[in-house]
This record gives sequence, structure tokens and C-alpha cells, in this order.
Amino acid sequence: MLILGLDPGIGITGYSFIEQNNEKYSLITSGSIQTDKTAPHPKRLLELQLDLDFLIKKYNPDCASIEQLFFFKNQKTIIPVAQARGVILMTLEKNSIPMYEYTPLVVKQTITGHGRADKSLVKTMVKKFIELDQNIKLDDTIDSVALAICHLQNSRFKEEIK
Repeated sequence: MLILGLDPGIGITGYSFIEQNNEKYSLITSGSIQTDKTAPHPKRLLELQLDLDFLIKKYNPDCASIEQLFFFKNQKTIIPVAQARGVILMTLEKNSIPMYEYTPLVVKQTITGHGRADKSLVKTMVKKFIELDQNIKLDDTIDSVALAICHLQNSRFKEEIK
């Protein structure tokens, strides 16, 4: 099974493709879609859509795990992030990719055992699940890996209780 993890944003959208073989997880690729900050907002959304569509066609994931918006501290960024998330959801639907949504609290709880964990603990625990390229520096990319692992862990748990 190949999972696409997505951490949505208008400026930076983190992505990762994680493959599950039995109990082992492998990072196929990861990175970020970064839009031009000087471009008009509609062009940035189009850039996000085109880049994501390219990645989906290239890697053909079985499903996607995406961060769900539930609360935002910065009122200035919530609308652009929500719009970027809408473009992502539309692109996944257009490509018939089943999607699963998780709040940051659920992701942190699944990965670290603590829903209020900080970013450094999430990164440390992600490394326990999967071997990461040491060059991954963006929190958005690490968060996308955590989202993919979160879905795999939750799917596994659901299978075990059937």
C-alpha cells in the first residue's frame, strides 16, 4: 500500500509517499510544493494543483492522509490555508484517490502518545517508525510523513479489532 501524506499550506505544502509492506514502512519520496510568494493568489493555487496532480500521476498512491483544519491561531492565514486545502481535496477527488483526514492532535497522539507534543518530539518519533533522509528540514515535510504514518497506524489498529 502506498500512502500520500499531505500537510496543506498556500506557501508550503509538505508531501510524502510512504509504502507499507507487512509491518515495515518505507519512505519512497518526500518534499514540499512551494508556491511563488509574489504571484497572485489564484496563480499560487493553480501551481499547487498542477504540482500535486503531477506527483499523484507519477507515484499513483492508493490513498491520501491529509491534515484536517480544526483551530487556527493566526486569523490571517486560515483562509489561504483552507483554500489550499480545498484545492488539494479537489485534486485528490479528481484523481479518485481515497482520502482520510486527521487533526494535528490525533496525529501527535498516534505518533508520540501525547496529543500536545512539540515538533521536535514528533520528528524524533517519526524516525522510530521510518528511516528518514537527514536532509528533511521542513516541518511541513516531517508533518506529511507523520500524517501518512498516522493513517497506517490507525488502519492497522482497525484491522486488528475486526
